[in-house]
This record gives sequence, C-alpha cells and structure tokens, in this order.
Amino acid sequence: QVQLVESGGGLVQPGGSLRLSCAASEATFFSTYGMGWFRQAPGKEREFVASISWNGGNTPYADSVKGRFTISRENAKNTLFLQMNSLKPEDTGVYYCAARRIKWATTLLNDYDYWGQGTQVTVSS
Repeated sequence: QVQLVESGGGLVQPGGSLRLSCAASEATFFSTYGMGWFRQAPGKEREFVASISWNGGNTPYADSVKGRFTISRENAKNTLFLQMNSLKPEDTGVYYCAARRIKWATTLLNDYDYWGQGTQVTVSS
C-alpha cells in the first residue's frame, strides 16, 4: 500500500506563489507510477489540476492553471511537486496528490489508485 503525504499548503495573497510537495512511502515503485494533482473547493467536485508521467516526459494541465502551475517529480527522493505562481482566489481548495500503478499521465480521477489526505491552499487578501 502506497502512502502519500502532501505538504506546503497555506494562506497566500492573490498573485503570490506556493510550492506543494507530495512524499510517497513506496520507494521501489514510485519511479514507475504516473502521478497527479487534483483539487476540491468547498461545495464542488474534485477536479484535475496536473499530471506527470513516470519520467516527466508528459505533463498535461487543466486549462485553468496552464502557464501558472508546473508539475515536476524527483524520483530519487520519491517526491512530487506542484509549483503554483500567480495564484488567484479561485485556486482556493484542498489539493490532493494521487498515484497510479501505470506509468503514463492521465487527467481522469478514476484512473488513480492511491490518494493523499490533502493540503489546504487559500488565496485571499
């Protein structure tokens, strides 16, 4: 069973930046997993933010975050990242890290096998 632990959330003003991290407990297989970030705002469904293939070669993004967010991974440290710049109030929500036992990236929530507990991101002045 893979455990994922997110960190790096917090309160930030509009236009600011945050960097989220997701540490995976399973070192043996992390480098073979596709990974993703999702978010959920109050009263809304969980939505796709970004995904990354096993080697970082494919990184699809939601249209709402393209050009502002960057997903990356460091396989040697079993860690996934999400750099978020030019943050907007509509980026507020709980951000979840997810992993799938297939190496390719995917935008589909149901394609992921493991989920973290989430980290809160609040963008407000």
